[in-house]
Amino acid sequence: MTHRYDGPVIDPHHHLWDLSMRRHPWLEKAREEGEKMVLGSLAPILRNYGVEQYRADVVRQNVVATVHVEAGWSDDYPLEESRWLDALDHSNGVAHRYVARVALDAPNAVALLGAEAANPRVVGIRDIVSWHPEVGKSFAPRPGRMADPRWRAGLSHLSRLKLVFDLMLYPWQMEEARDLVRAFPETLFVLNHGGSPADRTEEGMAMWRHGLQSLGAEPNVRLKISDLVAYDNDWTFESLQPVVEHCLDCFGASRCMFASDFPVAGLHASFDEVYGVFRKAAEPLSIDEQRALFFITANDTYRLGLSDIALARGERNV
Repeated sequence: MTHRYDGPVIDPHHHLWDLSMRRHPWLEKAREEGEKMVLGSLAPILRNYGVEQYRADVVRQNVVATVHVEAGWSDDYPLEESRWLDALDHSNGVAHRYVARVALDAPNAVALLGAEAANPRVVGIRDIVSWHPEVGKSFAPRPGRMADPRWRAGLSHLSRLKLVFDLMLYPWQMEEARDLVRAFPETLFVLNHGGSPADRTEEGMAMWRHGLQSLGAEPNVRLKISDLVAYDNDWTFESLQPVVEHCLDCFGASRCMFASDFPVAGLHASFDEVYGVFRKAAEPLSIDEQRALFFITANDTYRLGLSDIALARGERNV
């Protein structure tokens, strides 16, 4: 007997932005030059995306709270993104917690980390390490950052502040990542986007499967099953299902969480389509496993402090 989850949902990975502020260099460049990335053309998301737009996208999915993940805000304006988020309306649970942006190898990384950690809504940091030899597919300024002593010094301070680290990389960097997470056993890492299976060749997917299995064996790593459509633009449920299943095989439901990556995932699917795939893929699992994927793991990882039982009764405590 199967059951499709219908309880409260936490979306632990999405972005908001106001392009009139000109604070997102990657989006500005795409708007001015029409540049494509590994995600394809960014034209459909080159518009303001705020709380109102997000709520319209999720209206049918019972999203009760979210985690905002840094959206590539310019390093020229440190701390500003979190302050911008602080000024938004949080009454409906959107951006209840933040994963902020700090370049861990920056000269002032320690000061910036301390300032972010002082904000009660900031529970994590992301400094993207996804490097690709093709500039348009790279999200990091250079390769090898995870092994760099200065970068690791920043990570050490993050760990002392009890912040989570969101880890975004490509599958060919997973061996380097395994060495990293083993070197920082007290740090909780959250691997983004299912480990980014961008190379869809047989060899590329084998590399992804092996690397994900390796990282799944490390107890201080959790996984976001998110934006799988970015790497499978002509997706069907049948093409995404084995990817979701491998994620669950490697990490288990208790260390996985479903997440949207909106509006970026909106390049290739609607919010309802994304969560429709999640709900259908999770149907064979137990009720407790589904609760973990849609609510519990994210609630625990990002310290939202919510009760799904109370929310299911209509008692909003966001």
